[in-house]
Amino acid sequence: MNNASYLSFFGFSSAPFGKEIGDADLWLPPSKQDLVDGLCEAAAERECVLVLGEPGLGKTCVLRAVRHRLSPTEYRLTYCHNATLGKRDFYRQLCLALGLSPSATAAAVFYAVSSHVQELGKERVHPVFLLDEAHLLHSDTLDHLHILLNYEWDSRALLSLFLIGLPELLDRLTLRRHRSMLSRIHRRFVVGPLTQDDTADYLRTRLRLVGVDREPFHLDAVALLHDHSGGALRDVDRLATAALREAARKKRKTVDAETLQRVLDAEGRERTS
Repeated sequence: MNNASYLSFFGFSSAPFGKEIGDADLWLPPSKQDLVDGLCEAAAERECVLVLGEPGLGKTCVLRAVRHRLSPTEYRLTYCHNATLGKRDFYRQLCLALGLSPSATAAAVFYAVSSHVQELGKERVHPVFLLDEAHLLHSDTLDHLHILLNYEWDSRALLSLFLIGLPELLDRLTLRRHRSMLSRIHRRFVVGPLTQDDTADYLRTRLRLVGVDREPFHLDAVALLHDHSGGALRDVDRLATAALREAARKKRKTVDAETLQRVLDAEGRERTS
């Protein structure tokens, strides 16, 4: 069954578990709401933080919620996700993200970025750099980041740096060569998996956003979905969508554990083929 057919079968206004969702409609369980509160507080205190978590647990959702919360007149958020660049290209990308003209040399690019940060400070706009996939940063780039945080002989905090990545990012920062960067990290946040109740609430919330108040997922299907996904939002989205497609193909208005199990079995066969 194609995408349009499965949507019309259930009466969805759009794909319930797609990525196209506004910041204001993002769902967060209480545990992740606490993370958002902490990150917003860190930005207000002009602190640098680590955000660690396994793949698919909702790190990006947390960052989008932070973006929605912070006033654009008081904060300038810059998001960078290409962490595999070398030092010069990394700063050139940062220049482009800030609307600056990237220069030819690493020193010139660094000067442009640092000058821009200081100008924002004069305007009372606090810049927050969010570096996603930071566990992939080249060592020379990671070595250099702490220099970006030094202003006026390290007496003023004009920039907050949010390093987001897998748990091994902390392992890298504990190495002796990166101790200067680690010493500038004020807080560490860990994004954990959903609970089963979180998963059930997440399903209801996303379905409500596409115009469905009833619950197409049986409790046994929710339990199986949660167990198999390990509480990872990305896997919940993928498996829930596949289960809805399978139910629509069978002309069933609800997803039970048997329907979901067929999806899981099919995935297992694909992996072993």
